Amino acid sequence: MNLPDYPGGVPTRGVVASAPSPKGAGASVPPSEERRVPPVYGPLQDVRVVDTGRVVAGPWAATFLADFGAEVVHVEGPPFGPSYVDPSRLLPPLLPVGAPSAGQVSESWVQYGRNKLSLGLDLTTAKGRELLLDLLERSQIWIDASRPGTFDKLGLSDATVLEANPALVIVHVSGFGQTGDPRYVRRASYDLIAQAMSGYLACQGEPDPKPPMQSGTAINDLVTGLGAATAALMALHHAERTGEGQVVDVAAYELFFLMMENMAVDYFSRGEVRQRHGAAHPRLYPYGIYPARDGWVALAAPTPLSWEKLRSLVGLPEEPSWRTMEGRLSDRDRIDLRLREFTRARSVHDLEELGLQNDVAFAPILGMQEIAENPQFRAREMLLGWEDPVLGPVRGAGVAPKLSRTPGRVWRGGPWLGQDNDAVLSGILGLSEPARKALRQAGVVGEYRPDPKRARDGGGALHEGSP
Repeated sequence: MNLPDYPGGVPTRGVVASAPSPKGAGASVPPSEERRVPPVYGPLQDVRVVDTGRVVAGPWAATFLADFGAEVVHVEGPPFGPSYVDPSRLLPPLLPVGAPSAGQVSESWVQYGRNKLSLGLDLTTAKGRELLLDLLERSQIWIDASRPGTFDKLGLSDATVLEANPALVIVHVSGFGQTGDPRYVRRASYDLIAQAMSGYLACQGEPDPKPPMQSGTAINDLVTGLGAATAALMALHHAERTGEGQVVDVAAYELFFLMMENMAVDYFSRGEVRQRHGAAHPRLYPYGIYPARDGWVALAAPTPLSWEKLRSLVGLPEEPSWRTMEGRLSDRDRIDLRLREFTRARSVHDLEELGLQNDVAFAPILGMQEIAENPQFRAREMLLGWEDPVLGPVRGAGVAPKLSRTPGRVWRGGPWLGQDNDAVLSGILGLSEPARKALRQAGVVGEYRPDPKRARDGGGALHEGSP
């Protein structure tokens, strides 16, 4: 496995702090596990981000920035133990397989927690809130994904934070936004709810009476995270030019509504309501999934030139009406009979090769097993290995997009809760060891390190700072 260097071999931004052993550990932290601020890389190497988000959308926005060099501090509160306040640490499946739960890590955290520093901080305490505000004063971006009003109740309203740091970009990620109809603003929302409210589910799946079909991944959360990261950088650009920070209000349902192509124009201009069409596209043809002899292929020939190449390859007649999209859509069933006859007689591999030879867009439907062996994924380093602080060597999705001069990278896996307490408190906030010790003893800061071996031996995990 070709792993990136971890954690040394590259310049860091400040301190390299070896933390003291957690209570009851019985051994010092090995040098390879020193608490380090991130190495210097990528276009965002001078940007510090505070991430107080939970689950996927907000934290994924922060991870995306971290992949390209931003120094991201993920702030998590108590309990400093295996019940965790951030559900993304608990989402199944968990690794290592078969280990007691106290020593396991969520696969989601392995993928989306990477490249961050972790600060275990109790924001229900006055000192915890003071430390967070100090950290925000020293940062450029704050990404939060709690329900609207959560930080107002803690005395950390947007106005209060911007008074402390007028150039800060505050990004709120929520289901329905910070303003609007009060029945929606504080409503519980998850990826599926945003799929439903955005119009997306109304277009996915087979027609009635079958139910709409939700995405098999947290697609809305991921789109929302990318939108939040983009908006954060827009606002940061403004702050760097003017010194003016601002609040970015990201509503998950709105980001997905924008992904619905011209659905709104369809309705307001023609009264057209988009319906579910199964695997067929409502406006483009041929543009769908077709059966092969040994599986399925995607076929796309939506332009006049691509249609002519497909028609010639398959041996379809030169029907004048088929030269237009409208004509092909109206005669879809008749054309599909010939296309399916053609694809069913050939293997997926043969159809892909025919497509390459004739410039026709056939593609196999790749599952993860095929992706793992795919030469393009490998050539572009999208199957990347890195070192996870708990699990050791792991492999997952790489970094995209590719930047020629300032590429992104993965410098570490998802930290355990509070792994970087000393690096943040000392290296960023400048607190002495006695001050840090007092915070640990008071339960203001804490940590929890899953340890699969100790958990199997009945020793649980290493933790400190919990009251």
